[in-house]
Amino acid sequence: MITISNLSARIAGRLLIDGAHLALPDGTKAGLVGRNGAGKSTLFRIITGQMDSETGIVSIPRNARIGQVAQEAPGTEEPLIEIVLKADKEREALMTEARSATDPNRIAEVQTRLADIGAHSAEARAASILSGLGFDHEAQLRPASSFSGGWRMRVALAAVLFSEPDLLLLDEPTNYLDLEGTLWLEDYIRRYPHTVIVISHDRDLLNTAVNSIIHLEHQKLTFYRGSYDQFERQRAEAIELQNKARAKNEAQRKHLQSFIDRFKAKATKARQAQSRVKALERMGTVAAVIEDHVQGFSFPDPEKEAASPIIAVESGAVGYEPGKPILSRLNLRIDTDDRIALLGSNGNGKSTFAKFISGRLEAMAGSVKTAPGLKIGFFAQHQLDDLVPQDNAVEHVRRRMIGAPEAKVRARVAQMGLATAKMETPAKDLSGGEKARLLMGLAAFDAPNLLILDEPTNHLDIDSRNALIQALNEYSGAVILISHDRYLIEATADRLWLVRDGTVTSYDGDLEDYRSLIVAAPKPRKSKAEAAREEEKPREKRGNPVVMKKRADELQVLIGKIETLIKGIDTELADPQTYARDPNRAGDLAKARVNAAQKLASAEEEWLTLSMELEGLE
Repeated sequence: MITISNLSARIAGRLLIDGAHLALPDGTKAGLVGRNGAGKSTLFRIITGQMDSETGIVSIPRNARIGQVAQEAPGTEEPLIEIVLKADKEREALMTEARSATDPNRIAEVQTRLADIGAHSAEARAASILSGLGFDHEAQLRPASSFSGGWRMRVALAAVLFSEPDLLLLDEPTNYLDLEGTLWLEDYIRRYPHTVIVISHDRDLLNTAVNSIIHLEHQKLTFYRGSYDQFERQRAEAIELQNKARAKNEAQRKHLQSFIDRFKAKATKARQAQSRVKALERMGTVAAVIEDHVQGFSFPDPEKEAASPIIAVESGAVGYEPGKPILSRLNLRIDTDDRIALLGSNGNGKSTFAKFISGRLEAMAGSVKTAPGLKIGFFAQHQLDDLVPQDNAVEHVRRRMIGAPEAKVRARVAQMGLATAKMETPAKDLSGGEKARLLMGLAAFDAPNLLILDEPTNHLDIDSRNALIQALNEYSGAVILISHDRYLIEATADRLWLVRDGTVTSYDGDLEDYRSLIVAAPKPRKSKAEAAREEEKPREKRGNPVVMKKRADELQVLIGKIETLIKGIDTELADPQTYARDPNRAGDLAKARVNAAQKLASAEEEWLTLSMELEGLE
């Protein structure tokens, strides 16, 4: 169990956490949420020991391993698979010792421990994780130095997942993933056998991968059981109750104060007035609920509606090198009111297609017809670097409004969702979310007929994402969206296009169908060495089919019993009375659940291995 007691922390003199308390049972999957700048990453640094708290303690079980994604992505000449395998320090040390040990007793101990930690299946597990994050077999054998920074961050994520720490800390892990990688990670976190705390603004991840929410607000930590949607409902109910209590309290205080004011000077009522004064002092006040204001987004509607189709492509092809198209066989049209989301793994050409549609890349083949007077607004994360570092938001906008009064320039900046206090802050000192707001505002400055957004939510918190959804739904032009945020796609897009196999086609299913397709994707093929070892196994040594079938049946019964046990424990843990009656009981239940989950995973793995071997014998 992780326990946080009376924790306080400051950054540059600013108090971020003040007297916070929290208790997390082992095996908890928790989402840590709060506004940008609230102190979520600071809390992670305190937990990992990278920063000291001002007061309080963080208690973690002795010998518990804590893992988080390295801040610097690997860029060595080692193959990706080797980098991931080396993340398990114990396995790496034991494998090294096994190659040099001479003492028979020590050799036996090492080999026993290697078997216990599944060392000989480690390569397959590492390959599976890399595959889920978008690296095929050939890519896994390439050196890390051959990949860009975003892909290297995926390798760093794969490494920490492979090391399987007792406490896994993930800070915005989907920022460098595509939708496919995000869907895989959601499923991985949900099945992870140990404790996870994930900082995320991805609403779908917080609804599918975690079973509790930690809310950091007003310098306090509040624990909620359930998904993010359940957290929102519980918080809204609590706010409503507090507002009602405050209104009732104020009415009672007003009534008492009125009596005091009327009769405190009358001798006959002095005693009653004095008793009311004491009652007023005892009553106290109920604190008001202070809601942080979220700046909205505003995209100006097109001044003149273009004729449909606004873009039509026939037999189109596009790429960066002559004769080597990234995408071809493009036959599509975009209408004035289309809301299109692009699906497909990173590297398949989504950003290339966006540049093509925006006119930044010319067609290599085929024809492209655009409506007369068509205006296109384009936003991509890499454009954040195009902002002039020393110039503030007002100066960026003033260049687009030469000769306009200062009041109009500032009003336009305000429409972008930047607070008055931030208008004169140099771009280099703005937060990622503030830079994104400025850049989106500049992209939509000329009231485009088509707005193309490539990963617009990477630096936005959940409330800002909701504001973006509202703005897109109010915008009357066409939209093309590239995003790993399923909630954003489902709330704004009505057409899905799949970028795959060197072309772009319409996808007829919904995002849930696409999720099933991604999660059920085939596992990476075995290495040649593994395949050779498998072929060398004599068939007779794979066991007696009758005995194997009996063991598989026994495992199925065992799996059913363990699942029933876990369900019972979860029911008891979900009951608030469990913690009220006996806090120690809750801790014991949490430990029992972890043990049961480990036994379940072991039984399922053995059953799956037996089933595959039986299938091979048949």
